[in-house]
Amino acid sequence: MEKITKTERIERIVKKLKTRKSKNVIYTIIVALVVFAFSYRFYMVSAENNFDVFNIIRNNEKNGVPVYVLEMKKTDGVLYEPITIKNNRGFISGARLNLFRSGQKIGNCKIVSVSRNIDLDTGMHVVKTSGCANGLQYAENQKNGFYVPVSALHGNAVYVVENDIATLREIVIENRDIENVLVKSGINDGDIVILSNIHDGEKVKIEK
Repeated sequence: MEKITKTERIERIVKKLKTRKSKNVIYTIIVALVVFAFSYRFYMVSAENNFDVFNIIRNNEKNGVPVYVLEMKKTDGVLYEPITIKNNRGFISGARLNLFRSGQKIGNCKIVSVSRNIDLDTGMHVVKTSGCANGLQYAENQKNGFYVPVSALHGNAVYVVENDIATLREIVIENRDIENVLVKSGINDGDIVILSNIHDGEKVKIEK
């Protein structure tokens, strides 16, 4: 049996590839690969153009940032002012004097009197109560007006919806507690106050 060297084997393969039939096969394969590559690329580009990729920033710019809101209406609300009671007596500063009055409810008890004179021993005003337990209590301030959650405040302003746009509006606060503020001015009946985190000038979409 004739022994063929590696070099001879390569030379025979190259010789076969040089024949017209082999060249036609190679050219056909190359053309097929090129056509496939172009067809695949065209398909991918077409698919990308037709596929609507969800982009939250683009969606918010188009449809608005989803927000929760509160429609303003004057209501009878209550704000709670803290006071520490001991032996039916409490002490308050002059800055808080207008928040306490005779007959005011403190839970299940009430205020009997509020001294307009400063107690010389404490430098505070004395509040006398009836039937109150010792410890921290909360006097109830009831009033009809516009109440806004503290969480919606941005300093002394709130965001309101105007023509689907978040607009920062200055307000004047009459009174407040831990949860709510009573608005003295700056809010009108029917205004839509935004409760969600938002920026001035952003388009908004009200969540139902």
